[in-house]
Amino acid sequence: MTATALAAKVGLTVAPCHRRLRDLEASGVIRGYKADIDPAAVGLGFEAIVFVTLRQVDRSTMEIFENRVADNPNIVEAQRLFGSRTTC
Repeated sequence: MTATALAAKVGLTVAPCHRRLRDLEASGVIRGYKADIDPAAVGLGFEAIVFVTLRQVDRSTMEIFENRVADNPNIVEAQRLFGSRTTC
């Protein structure tokens, strides 16, 4: 949303709205902004949910795995789950 649209929505003129936004950013209340990218528009036509079970679960192996996941720009979300897997 633009500052102009936000100002209209909250009943302020643009200048005080912009000033309040800058103050919120400077104080750390607003930590940042994000872009909502359309995956298809950048050639990523699908999403996948992948469950991984590590054969070895010592601290070093987990750190290596987590670092490699974090370094992969195509992984947009990862969650760590603990527990044993059961089959029905």
